[in-house]
Amino acid sequence: MENGSVFITGAGSGMGQLAARNLARQGHNVAAIDVNEKGLLETAQEHQNIRTFNVDVTDHDAVLNAVEEAERALGPIRRVYNAAAIMPLGKIVDTDAATFKRVMDINYGGVVNVSKAVMPKLLERNSGELINFASLAGWVPILYMAAYNASKFAVVAFTEILYHETRASDVKIACVCPPPVRTPLLDQARDTVWPKVFDQGAHIAPQDVLDAIDEALAAGELFVFPGKGTRMAQRLRRWFPDMLWKNVHKTEGF
Repeated sequence: MENGSVFITGAGSGMGQLAARNLARQGHNVAAIDVNEKGLLETAQEHQNIRTFNVDVTDHDAVLNAVEEAERALGPIRRVYNAAAIMPLGKIVDTDAATFKRVMDINYGGVVNVSKAVMPKLLERNSGELINFASLAGWVPILYMAAYNASKFAVVAFTEILYHETRASDVKIACVCPPPVRTPLLDQARDTVWPKVFDQGAHIAPQDVLDAIDEALAAGELFVFPGKGTRMAQRLRRWFPDMLWKNVHKTEGF
């Protein structure tokens, strides 16, 4: 990655926090974005080159302002991680409409807001990297996960189209689609509904996801499927959807 700053949403915990710390240790200036002030303080602890921004990614104007301030304070943004997300789960009939809207506003709308704010700058400089976090759930629908699935399906479609609209440039775009990862995001599922299919495979480590991203960027790949069997699960959904649903219903018991 070229010299410059890194812009990371969801940097107060989980994948975003780990990415921020890793890159700060490597000497990069990091703009850490989150609404979790406590988490941001933990992220920046012992790292003078991490600057925190208490910003809600659903607020388009606030995101624009954060991008401008980050570039003024830390230098041109060279890499962006769109990692902010929430994951409350439950049956559709048991989930209120406000929850569906909030999940979509953060998981998808946040990606749109940040992408819209930074892509003109990256394209003008004809360099840089945009990393949007989708999920294997952006390809494979699962019971209890309608809100989360819909938001991640949207991220997959948005990022794929953005990639093809800008493919003539030297800006690299990656859409990350991991299976369940051992981060605090899973605690939101535990606090609502825990799909039994989550117990069918080992949850991968956050660092494995970040390593897979670096490999994909170096290879110029759009989609990143970290973890053993992840890419095959995506293919099985496309080729044998009925088989997948049969397994899901059997596992969940209805």
